[in-house]
Amino acid sequence: MNQEKKPIIEIGEANFESEVLRWKRPVLVAFSAAWSRPCRIFDSVLEEAAVECAGHVKVVTADNHPDLSLVWRIQSIPTLLYFVDGSLRARIVGTASKEAILSKLQSVTDGGDSKTLTPGG
Repeated sequence: MNQEKKPIIEIGEANFESEVLRWKRPVLVAFSAAWSRPCRIFDSVLEEAAVECAGHVKVVTADNHPDLSLVWRIQSIPTLLYFVDGSLRARIVGTASKEAILSKLQSVTDGGDSKTLTPGG
């Protein structure tokens, strides 16, 4: 892995469209909070998944962005949203294993979960 690039980057309202909706590759968006123990556990699992799919999938976090949480109807954290070609294709609410994250990613990128979800999913 390139040491200069972090496997997970922080985004916000200002760059969500360019970094997620207009991105040409699949994007995973994680909503979490530093004060949440499940989120802290999930963050390390997400980082492992990000390293494994680096170069094929962008992984971003949208922590502390209440406007984005409202738009995408985040009701529980951690929540992971899967975007393909700017469309929300899947969501995982709660903690998940690296294998579950990557399996869902494979499903949405291979067309298995090809339907587009509404923001509330």
